[in-house]
Amino acid sequence: MPDPAAKPGLQPVATPAKAPTPGVDVAPTAGPTKLRRRHGILALSFVLAVLLPAALTAAYLWVRAADQYASTVGFSVRHEESVSALDILGGNLAGLSGSSSTDTDILYEFIQSQKLVADMDAALDLKALWSKPEDDWFFAFEPSGSIEDLIAYWDRMVKIYYDRTAGLIEVRVLAFSAEDATRIATTLFNESSEMINDLSAIAREDAIRYSREELDEAKVRLTSARAAVLAFRNQHQLVDPSIEVESQSQLIGSLQAQLANTLIQLDLLREGVGENDPRLEKGLRRVKVIEDRIAAERHKLGVGSDGTVSQVFADLIGEYERLVVEREFAEKTYISALATYDASLAEARRKSRYLAAYMRPTEAETSRFPERGLLLALISLFLFLIWSIAALVGYSLKDRR
Repeated sequence: MPDPAAKPGLQPVATPAKAPTPGVDVAPTAGPTKLRRRHGILALSFVLAVLLPAALTAAYLWVRAADQYASTVGFSVRHEESVSALDILGGNLAGLSGSSSTDTDILYEFIQSQKLVADMDAALDLKALWSKPEDDWFFAFEPSGSIEDLIAYWDRMVKIYYDRTAGLIEVRVLAFSAEDATRIATTLFNESSEMINDLSAIAREDAIRYSREELDEAKVRLTSARAAVLAFRNQHQLVDPSIEVESQSQLIGSLQAQLANTLIQLDLLREGVGENDPRLEKGLRRVKVIEDRIAAERHKLGVGSDGTVSQVFADLIGEYERLVVEREFAEKTYISALATYDASLAEARRKSRYLAAYMRPTEAETSRFPERGLLLALISLFLFLIWSIAALVGYSLKDRR
């Protein structure tokens, strides 16, 4: 039947089949795949390298592995600095409260330190707590292990999550009972808090150490100065030589006034009476007594009859004044050192750091560890990857032969 789409007057031409080109080989068609010996070996290796270890792992995880309970505690190092009322009224509220990243970094390293592990082992006997499951040789701790083994096991059972931006530390502790996990977490928090308190005490001690040393030196100096003044007074039986000098000077002045008055009376008597008048003789004796008394009092002051000053009493006055000046200077130095010490002590008390818990140690109700499904999946994945790589390497070596 003619093609209706063909144009009138045109007839279809048949294309002749091409004959095969002589001298060219045509590849034969592949036949159906057959099972060979290497296929069986590959399947057997998959069973032995992947399925069997995965089955043994699953049996151990669900039959022998002991349940583990988690306790979580979260805290941060807080650094507070109190301000005075004037600062608050002036609008300076900065530094009332904040976190110290440096102290938090120190605490983060402390939680992983050997000292903390050793102290907590001494307090709680961690080796006994973590070696309770007798049949679980993989997850339980070997009681005869050393402190290095305990530190390595600590890294497995205690996970630390540190947010450096916010300065927050969260610790998850695992144990084979909920009570043991909570006890370990609580002791960890207490040990960390004690460490932060020690840091605060050290910082406070450093802040006031120098001012206290100056205060002690000023106190010793003042004590020595006062002891020197007391020894001077006891040795010379004088409370204050300046007062003694003033008293002696007043006495000498009074005697000199009496002497002048007596001399005037004698002069008046000489003008009106004779030389044999008994009143004149009495006046002369009075003058002699007053002069002798003035000389004696001047001798006490160290003043000679010729008006020169002796070095005895003057040296006493100079020595006493020197001791008094040293005492007064020591008193002023002590008052200044005491004020500096009080200011340093007040400044140190204004600044304090402490460990603030935003999450108290929790107590688990159910066991969530070990994560058996996740562990089995990871182990199976790694076994499959190892088997696949080994199979590919084996086929590659076979093809190269």
